[in-house]
Amino acid sequence: MTLLQFRDLSVDYASSEGIVPAVRGVTLDVAAGETLGIAGESGCGKTTLASTVLRLLPDSAQVRGEILLDGVDILSMKWGRLRAVRWSQAAIVFQGALHALNPVQRIGDQIAEPIRLHQTVPEKQINARVGELLSQVGLPASRAKSYPHQLSGGQRQRVMIAMALACKPALIIADEPTTALDVMVQAQVLDLLTGLVRDASAGPDGGMGMILISHDLGVLGTTCDRIAVMYAGQIIESGPALEIFDNPKHPYTRALAAAFPRIGDPTARYSPTGLPGDPPFPGDLPTGCAFHPRCPIAVDSCRDSAPALVQVVPHRMAACFKVDS
Repeated sequence: MTLLQFRDLSVDYASSEGIVPAVRGVTLDVAAGETLGIAGESGCGKTTLASTVLRLLPDSAQVRGEILLDGVDILSMKWGRLRAVRWSQAAIVFQGALHALNPVQRIGDQIAEPIRLHQTVPEKQINARVGELLSQVGLPASRAKSYPHQLSGGQRQRVMIAMALACKPALIIADEPTTALDVMVQAQVLDLLTGLVRDASAGPDGGMGMILISHDLGVLGTTCDRIAVMYAGQIIESGPALEIFDNPKHPYTRALAAAFPRIGDPTARYSPTGLPGDPPFPGDLPTGCAFHPRCPIAVDSCRDSAPALVQVVPHRMAACFKVDS
């Protein structure tokens, strides 16, 4: 069952320098029980795309297209209906839990807040639910009395996940949830997130979908079912996660995959590869394919026109004139 649909979604920001296109014509689906990874460098539009789902963008954003959650367009919802959707149908785990949590509130109260707002249940049941959620994310119920500064980075991230799960939403959006964590805690948080999706999919409600945002293809390749790669606000490749990681079709995806050295691989250690230059500023995009100034295989046609995102092999989409099929 399709849970979330982006249909020709575009987001522009009004700035002192004019209109800045952050997301350009994205069409993408997320199914119930599926984890979709969104990859790309900083500034490619990943967070803007995810933030549109709950309409968390600033007033300067101009959004066009459709975002269908269970078939209902989020962008046309009135504020009362949107407030009901937040937390109860879709929830977000922000990057940097220390900044997202209220420093002067105990974490138990913060986890309980969405329950109090969206459900009519006795206070005793709310306290029991908070303890259950903390246990679900691997923390003792006694931590409900702690303040955020009394927890480690990994524990705070688990609290954010518990808050997102409080009202049993159908969709979880995890925006770089492990960026500030060490590799051991990162692995624990990722295992927790994927386990929650797996367990929910085995339940009677038909499954929970998740969008996992990261710049690390290695993380996404081992935790997601599918990956969509973004560059300059557009999807330039999508397909099954392991295929994207092991056999990328687009030159940008190949560069992303090659940028992460493999432990024990002397070639990667002594001859690290990277991608020259920087992503283009969204307000000053090059003509043709936005990637062509950095692309090692660009030809004249890449400078003149932008390639469409098309199927290149079964279940694989790519936007490149010289795609490796």
